[in-house]
Amino acid sequence: MIFCVEDDRSVRDLMVYTLNASGFGAKGMVSGRELFGALAEDNAELVILDIMLPDEDGISILKKLRSDPVYSDIPVIMATAKGTEYDKVTGLDAGADDYLAKPFGMMEMVSRIKAVLRRCGSGRSQDVLKLSGLVIDPDEHTVSADGEQIQLTLKEYELLKTFMEGAGKAYSREQLLHSVWGTDFTGETRTVDVHIGTLRTKLGKYGDLIKTVRGVGYRMEKSV
Repeated sequence: MIFCVEDDRSVRDLMVYTLNASGFGAKGMVSGRELFGALAEDNAELVILDIMLPDEDGISILKKLRSDPVYSDIPVIMATAKGTEYDKVTGLDAGADDYLAKPFGMMEMVSRIKAVLRRCGSGRSQDVLKLSGLVIDPDEHTVSADGEQIQLTLKEYELLKTFMEGAGKAYSREQLLHSVWGTDFTGETRTVDVHIGTLRTKLGKYGDLIKTVRGVGYRMEKSV
């Protein structure tokens, strides 16, 4: 999961969209407070951190990340103002792994992320997930059932990954919206129901593993 801390909504939405389309899970947030709140609930492979934020600046947030043993190893790419040498040097000195000069292209962003993850030893960042005959390979971004590959949309994939990582745990629709669609999503919880319906169909017999929990939401059983 890539966390994008950027206060410009249009830029943030484009970053998250591009990363999702490129096979990365991504979430957007507008401040350090939101970042640390998200980190408390989910692991991050990498953080893209804008220096110029409305409340606490990116350098201060970076220093907090680097001083906390829980988060100190998370790779960070700083987004700096174009041509501002001071910001680049300050960010790198504070522990940033790389920087992007604004305005930057989305493909450049993806390329920098892949390079940083390789340098930080995150070329294979996540283990293969297995549950009964279902297998998710996060690096290949593939899903198979009894050895047969299943074609899922991005949101269906993220839903299934969330369920398999937390097998046996009940999730509310609001939790699934936050986890899969992100904090900026303004749609209705009905969206979750629709996607789970199509996911169950595509999973065939394994679709029965996803149970409706009355008054709560959904849970994935650990076995058929």
